[in-house]
Order: sequence, then C-alpha cells, then structure tokens
Amino acid sequence: MTDRLRAGIIGAGFMGRVHAHAARVAGADVVAVASSSPEAATTGAAALGAERAASTPQELIDSTDIDVVHVCTPNNAHRDLAAAALASGKHVICEKPLATTVADAELLAEQARSAGLVASVPFVYRYYPLVREARARIAADEAGRLHLLHGSYMQDWLAGSEDTNWRLDPVAGGSSRAFGDIGVHWCDLMEFVTGHRITRLFAHTRTVLPARRGPVGWQQVETEDVAMVLFETDRDAVGSVVLSQATLGAKNQLRFSFDGTEASYAFDQESPDVLIVGGRAASTIVPRDPVLLSSAARPYVTVPAGHPQGYQDSFNLYVGDVYALIGGEARDGLASFADGLRAAVLTAGVLESARTRAWVEVAR
Repeated sequence: MTDRLRAGIIGAGFMGRVHAHAARVAGADVVAVASSSPEAATTGAAALGAERAASTPQELIDSTDIDVVHVCTPNNAHRDLAAAALASGKHVICEKPLATTVADAELLAEQARSAGLVASVPFVYRYYPLVREARARIAADEAGRLHLLHGSYMQDWLAGSEDTNWRLDPVAGGSSRAFGDIGVHWCDLMEFVTGHRITRLFAHTRTVLPARRGPVGWQQVETEDVAMVLFETDRDAVGSVVLSQATLGAKNQLRFSFDGTEASYAFDQESPDVLIVGGRAASTIVPRDPVLLSSAARPYVTVPAGHPQGYQDSFNLYVGDVYALIGGEARDGLASFADGLRAAVLTAGVLESARTRAWVEVAR
C-alpha cells in the first residue's frame, strides 16, 4: 500500500460526492468511480474528480490500485458489493443499511471479522462534537440514572404525492423506509451516547401517501412514511422515537433528549453547535467551543467557535477515523459492520412489531 490511501467509489450520486470529498480531506486519492453503467461511471468520475472510471463495480473491486472501497449504491446492492470487496482484500465503507435482511448483515459482519479488514458503516451523527460531549458527560455519571430516552427524526423530502426516489421501491430500498433509512441513525445515536441497548420495542408504522406519481404514472407505495417506536433498555430506561419523511418544514430534524435524575441532555442536528443541559434550577446552553468541551469532544472541533460546523464536517471526521484505523491507529466510537448488523436487527424488530401489533424482544 502506498503512503496515500487509494479509494474507489461505487455509486456517483449525492452520497458518492460526500464520500469523495471526505476521502480527499482525509488525505486519500480518489482513484476510480463505478456506477450503474460505463457511461454513468464516466460522468460520475468527472463529477467526483476521480482519476478514472471503472467499467463495472467488479472491475473497481478487483483493481490492484484500490485500497478501500466505498459502497454508495441503492440498498439492495450493498450485500454483494461489500462481500466482493472484502473477498478481494479491500477495506470497505458501506452505506447503511449494511444489508436489507438480518441474515445478510450477519454474513457480512462475520466475513469482515474473519478477514481482519476494516469494515465500517457511516453512522456519522456520532461525529458532532456536542454529541461526543453529551456522551462523555453521561459516561462520567453527570446525568445520574438515565430513565427516559426520547426524540425524533423528521424530514419533508417525501411529503408530496409526486415526490419519488428509488428508496420507495422495496426491492431497491428494502422493506422498511422511514425506520430503515433514518430511524436506524437515531437508534444508533441513542445507544452510542447513552450506553443503553434496546431490549424490547413496540412499533406502529403508517404510509401517509399510499400512491405516488412517478415517471411511469401512479404507483402503489409499500413502505412506511412514518414510524413510531416505544422501547425499553437493558439499563431500565424507557423511551420513544417518532420518525417521518413526510413532515413539512423538517429538512433533517434529528433531535434527542436523554433525561437523567441529575441532568438532561438535548441536541438538534439542525442546530448542531448547541447542547442544552437541563437542570431543575436552571438549564445551560453549551456552545461548540473547544475551550469549554471535554477531552472526548475537543478533537472533533474543526473550526473556531461561532463558525458553523455541519454534516460534511462530521462525514470528513468519520472517514478520517476509518482511514486512521486502516493505518493501524484505533479511534474511539467508529461504527463497524457489527453496528450495521445491530441496525438490521432493530429494523426487523420494528417491522415484526408493526405487523403483529405486539411488543417484540430484540435479540442483540
């Protein structure tokens, strides 16, 4: 391997552009791009600033000048592409969901473990400095006993009857959409920050728009626009999360409040430079100022206080941690394929509960 990592990106859409930018910030060369066709790969390589286009994803995976493969395709291609990349001896960053079934996610997690390669899923909301600050304070027992873990993740990009995307297709996107696409981010963040694990859940889902007009006319929608989940944890807390991709005015409104006997911690991804610490006599607004933050959060501050730090910054930090691990330097809080498997298990539990209208035990 050369001194600079060499990245190959499969998928040249929005997420492919995010990955390409983050790879360069982390010091890698974006060597090749593959897409759904050779023509799309050529266009994508130019858009992403790659050195060349690969005629097929397999050609990119087999290339000897690629060290790490970024899988940024529709969900149903993740399993085969990630498995092929690991089999070829490549490190892998695979967009979530890791796979659309628990069985496939289990196979990938085991393959990554057996291969001894770095294999990660971008749960990038872990990389906001104030998320790390909340985690550090909870770990230091400043919250006391956590008893209520609640929040929401709301978007509006699929709020209209003519809004469409490949994620609406259960073949391409999987059998869960609102939970599988954004709910897993919220649950991963809750478990990461608090150290609690969901053990039981009760879910209700709803398709707000049962038909949408796409390129070939009106089509039935089989996946949920909205999901609501009640849960219990292994440390005797209860919680809830409301998820929607059809809430007007919400662009990417991920919020949480983790409530303890001594303090609560509230965060809103659309205002990511503020952490609210709740107390009985007074509440405190903690700004993203490295002077005020713990040693656990300070390394994730990339710009001076008062200068907004956002999603792409978090993604850059995440990819930097993946590449550091490839180089032999472990970083705290990096999501692995095991975390991708965890998301698949939770998704399956939500779908089972919504179908049976009953509480479901979560196996892991």
